[in-house]
Amino acid sequence: MVAQSQPAISGPGLAVPRHVAIIMDGNGRWAVRHNKPRSVGHKRGAEAVREAIEGALNSGVEYLTLYAFSSENWNRPQDEVSDLMGLLKLYLSREVKTMHKQGVRLQVIGRKEMLSSDIREMISRAETLTAENSRLTLVIALSYGSRDEIVEAAKKLVGKVLEGKISASDITEDVLADELMTSSLPDPDLIIRTSGEQRLSNFLMWQAAYSEFLFLDLLWPDFSKETFQDAVSEYQTRDRRYGARPQ
Repeated sequence: MVAQSQPAISGPGLAVPRHVAIIMDGNGRWAVRHNKPRSVGHKRGAEAVREAIEGALNSGVEYLTLYAFSSENWNRPQDEVSDLMGLLKLYLSREVKTMHKQGVRLQVIGRKEMLSSDIREMISRAETLTAENSRLTLVIALSYGSRDEIVEAAKKLVGKVLEGKISASDITEDVLADELMTSSLPDPDLIIRTSGEQRLSNFLMWQAAYSEFLFLDLLWPDFSKETFQDAVSEYQTRDRRYGARPQ
């Protein structure tokens, strides 16, 4: 387990966030705004992923989590889902070697069993190739839903209680967190959402308990490494107290 990220309480002038998570929203609206098919919006969104990675690397962030495909996204029209899965395969085939050279480690969280076997194999190869990299850990949330994650963690703990491995009184916040898909990650210090929407949309709800939030009006395809660095600068003006009184 990685210790949950709670830096020392301080006023404005915080250090660079250790973990930034992004809800990448607005590909479809970008396409509509530019009179393009939704597939073009998703392709431009994939280019923005490169920008976010560059921004994280330049800023010294250790962990970057991107909400790429939610468990609810399976309910989208089949042709759009197919386009997204095709784009994912293209991204994995083209970008992993570059990420590896940059010292980026790739991890994927979510219901991988919902993905096709060829995508699962590509993910496995990418995770293995980059496993020893330490400059940045890039976490892609695919077929991911936070409520489902918490329910599955609860089921695992119930099973351990029934098997006599632990007692109900042994269950603490840390014990439950160890059963989450993010057990190897610190909690996000900063969560960014693009497109002007202001909600979590079933993303890292447990982990976001003390995260700072930044809601941006720009659409995801317009996100740049400069946008990322500006977000880090904004974070550094925040006053994180974790429930403590102001100094």
